[in-house]
Amino acid sequence: MIKMRDYQYPLDLDWSTDEMVIVMNLWDRLEQAYEKGIPAAEFLEAYQQFKKVVPGIGEERRLGRDFEDLSGYSLYRTVQAAKTTSGKLKMKE
Repeated sequence: MIKMRDYQYPLDLDWSTDEMVIVMNLWDRLEQAYEKGIPAAEFLEAYQQFKKVVPGIGEERRLGRDFEDLSGYSLYRTVQAAKTTSGKLKMKE
């Protein structure tokens, strides 16, 4: 089932445009992991880029919680699953 997205991605207005694009890319990949599946390596690549913008665990947790509150999709659970999955990553809601 594909959800209609009627929420805004959590972003920091102090980030550059390039940094916002990187973070938005991660949120998009996270949605894909839940909605239709995505190669685990592709998700982890987006996560590695995200960590260059958001290196601190506290900010990552805050943004992840904000996104989960909006969408129901867990960044933490998806990262953990991607690290132990080869091939396609498909999260269950």
